[in-house]
Parts: sequence; C-alpha cells; structure tokens
Amino acid sequence: MIPQRRETPLDMTRNPLPVVASYCATFLKPEMLHIYRQITSLKRCRPVVIAQKREQADRYPFESIHVVAKPAIHFLRRFWFRQLRDKPWQISRAELRALLDILTKTDACLLHIYFGHIAVHLLPLIRAWNKPSIVSFHGADVMVDMDKPAYRAATEQMLEAVKLVLVRSESLRRAVIHLGCDEKKIEIQRTGIPLEEFPFRERSFPPRGSGGEWRLVQAGRLIDKKGLPITLRAFAGFLRRYPSATLTIAGEGPLLEDLQRLARELKIGSRVSFTGFISQAELRDIFYASHIFLHPSETGPDGNQEGIPNSMLEAMASGLPVFATEHGGIPEAIESGVSGVLVPEHNHEELARGLVDAVQDPAFLSRIARAGADAVAQKFDQRIQVRRLEDIYLRVIGRGD
Repeated sequence: MIPQRRETPLDMTRNPLPVVASYCATFLKPEMLHIYRQITSLKRCRPVVIAQKREQADRYPFESIHVVAKPAIHFLRRFWFRQLRDKPWQISRAELRALLDILTKTDACLLHIYFGHIAVHLLPLIRAWNKPSIVSFHGADVMVDMDKPAYRAATEQMLEAVKLVLVRSESLRRAVIHLGCDEKKIEIQRTGIPLEEFPFRERSFPPRGSGGEWRLVQAGRLIDKKGLPITLRAFAGFLRRYPSATLTIAGEGPLLEDLQRLARELKIGSRVSFTGFISQAELRDIFYASHIFLHPSETGPDGNQEGIPNSMLEAMASGLPVFATEHGGIPEAIESGVSGVLVPEHNHEELARGLVDAVQDPAFLSRIARAGADAVAQKFDQRIQVRRLEDIYLRVIGRGD
C-alpha cells in the first residue's frame, strides 16, 4: 500500500466552502513561490494540497497537505515506460487508489494539476475521477519531451480529458493550441503579484555624465532561458562607459559555475556579485538599492520559453525600470519605450546600447519605471488574479453566478 500522510485532521462540518485539491508533485521547490501565493490566497474555496513529497516546509507552511509518496518500484516503473516503451510513465493502480481515496475523503469538488507534464503522469486519475480536473501550464512544461511522438500523443489525450486549461500568457496559449488543445478550453490566468510587498518607490538615478555608480540587477533561476550570458556580456559593454557600475545576480541554479567563469573571462568578476538563493525580504532590499533590472530571456536549447517572469513583475512593481527581450509573454507586460525597454533575443550589443542610451536620460528611466509599475498594478495585481481564479473554479464546479 502506498504510504499516505495527513498533516491535519479533516473537518468538513466547520468549513462549507467548496474544496479544491491542488496537485503539486513537490510542494514546493524554492522557485515556486507564485504557486504558494496562489493556493494560500484562496478565500471562496478551501484549498487542500496533494503531493509526492514535501520540501521547504519552513519557507512554505501549509497544513492541509496529503503526501502520496512514490512507490518503492517507481524508478523501475519509470525506466520501463521511458526506456523500454518510450512513453511517459503514468501512475500505478495503487497510486490511483490512494489519490482517489484522498479526493473522496477531502470531499474535493475540483482537481487543479500544476504543470502540464505532471498532468500527463496523472492521466489515469483524470479519467477515473468523476469530477472535473483542470491543468495549468507555466512555461517550460509546454515543451517537455514534445519531440517524441508518444509523449505528444499522451499530452493530447490529457488535454482532451481535462475540463479546462490555464496558461499564464498569450504566448503560452498559442503554444498549447499547437500541442493540439481545443482553444475553447484555454483561459489565460495570469500570475498575481502581491503589490503591498513591492510598493513603488521613485529611484534617484546618478546624474547624466557623472560616470556614477549604476547598480544593475537580475533575479531568477540560473538556467538557459534567463539569458544570463547575454546579461554579463551587455554589462561588460556598459562597464566600458561606466566603470563604477555593479551587477547583482540573485538566484541559484545549474549555470552558476559557467556564469562565474564567463564573468572572469570578460574581466568583470570584481563588478559582479552572485548572491545565491535569497529571501523575498533580501530581494526587496536589493531591488530598492538598484537602478535598473535586466531580464534578457531567450528560448533555451530544449525549446524552453518564459511565460511572464515573476521576478520581472516584482521589479516593475517596486519601481525599477526593466530592460528585457521580445520573448515569450514579456511583451504582454512591457510596451517597449513606454513601460520598459525590449530588445531582440541573443543580442548583447543591442542591450548594452539600450542601457548606455537610457542612462543618459534619467527622466526617461523615471517615466518607464512609473509606467511599468502602473502596468503591473492593472494586469497582475494578485488580489484581482486570485478572485478571477476563484471565479473559474466556481464556474467549473457549477457554483458560479
């Protein structure tokens, strides 16, 4: 029998709100703060979480969580599916029974599966459960193993089986349609930013021609799609004009050593600091101490693309002017020259030129910073986005207006 763990007793009589079960394979990885915010902000539905394992419990406290651990033979089962059958693995009968038992005992009305490739693994559950399931795509999950016919076919079957598909941006909506999803099933549900945690502050920029100590920052996972080598090369060009400038790269990830090596090769190592993973409070302090936020996202070698980066939205809300790329969902958040500056992907020369031109006009930086914060408030306010998500949940389970 698959081990199950309930961290809180169930009491259905005290809370008549409809129960929404959120499935996260790992609850939660450090970079999944946006999912935690979304689940814990629900007011008109009662959230419960189902996961294969629990991580970061101190950082992401949550009581109503049910862990269905991977079976002892999971590795062999996955090997059999992936290597021998060249198909995505799917949950076993024992896992299916355990999951159905939790959904029944919690009286869940709806299952929300986070990440498309995880929903493929749960296809037997989606088909067996007699209530609606929805899946949300967040970016990288659109392209997982899509070069393999069996994986694409399984994804099409999953998209057919779920009631609704949520995406974070118009660019992801187009990508999911390309996977074969009925476009009538897809709704854009944007990431919400808690504006009260990133209040707008007007920056005081170094005066024009002063050669001042410009402070630049990028934050996020150190992975291919974040365009960090472009950031370092653009910053090297910027340093030639402003040698007192500094760059902070906040985050952790597999590219750390490569990026540190590139900084040394470019002879900018003394002007670049890598913070590793930091708390939201520490990130806020860096934002407010900085002048410009960089995020030159690009399509990774595996086809991985951004939706709309959360760190970029937080920086915009705080009042940082943002320099990014015409990539993924970023143009849905930034109008170039109005609420930020966008340059083509893979072009560090263009990014460096844009930075050098902009810092000669502090008034322009102030304008795009204010417009960027206004755009986040209008489109990405967490309170509005959570209310919209609740509306979707209630409509799907038949309790909408």
